[in-house]
Amino acid sequence: MFSSAVKLQGLGLLAMFVFCLVGLTACSSLPKIVPDLARRPGAPVKLEGARGALSAAQSRAILKRLENRAQNTGIFDRHLEVEESIVGSPLTTGNEVLLLQDGPATYQAMHASILAARDHINMETYILDDDAVGQRFAQTLIAKQQEGVQVNLIHDSFGTFNTPAAFFQQLTDSGIQVLEFNPVNPLVTRKEWTLNQRDHRKLLIVDGSTAFLGGINISGVYSGGSFKSLLRGKAEVQPEVQPDAEPDASLAWRDTDLQLQGPVVAEFQKLFIAAWESQKGAPLAEKNYFPPPKNAGRQVVRAIGSSPDEAFSLIYATLLSAISSAETSVNITNAYFVPDPQLLEALEAAARRGVGVTLILPSRTDSWLVFHAGRGYYERLLRAGVKIFERRGVILHSKTALIDGVWATVGSTNLDWRSFLHNHELNAVVLGSEFGKQVQAMFAKDLAASDEITLEQWQRRALNLRLKEWFARVWEYWL
Repeated sequence: MFSSAVKLQGLGLLAMFVFCLVGLTACSSLPKIVPDLARRPGAPVKLEGARGALSAAQSRAILKRLENRAQNTGIFDRHLEVEESIVGSPLTTGNEVLLLQDGPATYQAMHASILAARDHINMETYILDDDAVGQRFAQTLIAKQQEGVQVNLIHDSFGTFNTPAAFFQQLTDSGIQVLEFNPVNPLVTRKEWTLNQRDHRKLLIVDGSTAFLGGINISGVYSGGSFKSLLRGKAEVQPEVQPDAEPDASLAWRDTDLQLQGPVVAEFQKLFIAAWESQKGAPLAEKNYFPPPKNAGRQVVRAIGSSPDEAFSLIYATLLSAISSAETSVNITNAYFVPDPQLLEALEAAARRGVGVTLILPSRTDSWLVFHAGRGYYERLLRAGVKIFERRGVILHSKTALIDGVWATVGSTNLDWRSFLHNHELNAVVLGSEFGKQVQAMFAKDLAASDEITLEQWQRRALNLRLKEWFARVWEYWL
């Protein structure tokens, strides 16, 4: 998220005014940002494994196995055909996918993988704070660099605006290759200066064989778990409509990451290297960035990266195709929800054709404008039959979706204009009911810790909330 740390709020507001001054014409219209998603005939969907492309027969057999495990869904014969024509990266089989919930579990898995590194470590992040968590990562990476493991780091200039230069200097002095993505300072930019384009990806790749991705930045705000007060929260007295969205430093951040092994890691590696080269970073040290892929499990995964340099967001387009193909359920958890007209129409259309559409959104947030801009769409969605819940007792930062129990995505992409138009984002799509059941269980756990927003209740909200929604929506294109 463009302003996903409290400390960036003031700078974020100032930047938005600057962006509108330099791009006023863009503010004046709402562009169509995805291609026509009408179903069209295409080539059979093919998979790639550890030994390369599978035959059409092998691909059909694997997809048939997945389809047979998914009851009452047409997602494999309707969604995949459209997605294949949108996204260039291959569906890969033979992967292992581990669902990681919250910072402590994710950081523990990351550190274990970093400590086991033998060849290289590639890391890309939006926020990298100079706090206890950031310093632990820094010292661990420095130690690995001194062992001869090459460490390459991309950090977003805006996301790390308040991180002291000395923090990155210690990394550079150790031999780590550090690349500042799209420097805020135009005097040090290496390409055309585009302040509004940010690297919102969170990616860690170790030895070309293990990848981590999701919504978790490197920051002390993720130090606590988010389910500790789950049972206690049910007994708390909650206001009908929470009037204020201000963050509480004592609240844990609720987020989700993935740990992946298998052939799909090479696709994420390609995206990291492409980002490095597009930013005109120094030549990467010669390392074994693409070791021979090995089968690590049974999961079918697609890596999807999106960039404002492309005609449309690939992640957004494939999510729309999945929602349009849904037959039973659409379960979405997202931290920053400011939908554009096409996403609104897709959610409403799904609900009206009988699909159970459920959104879990924040009740507390670090972005006041995004919070109220998103709430401005509640009444329209509720009238269409979409169910809306607000997660209580945490700062919700997850970005996940589960369609029909068999199409799941986890990544960095928010459902707002910034992610769709201005950010570099990264997601993984995992197919099949085996992983879908894990995501569904996580969704149910969050749902139990959330409060439902009903249409009757929402219509009684105070005038000051309506005014905040109106004001925030003026800025939605830039949020």
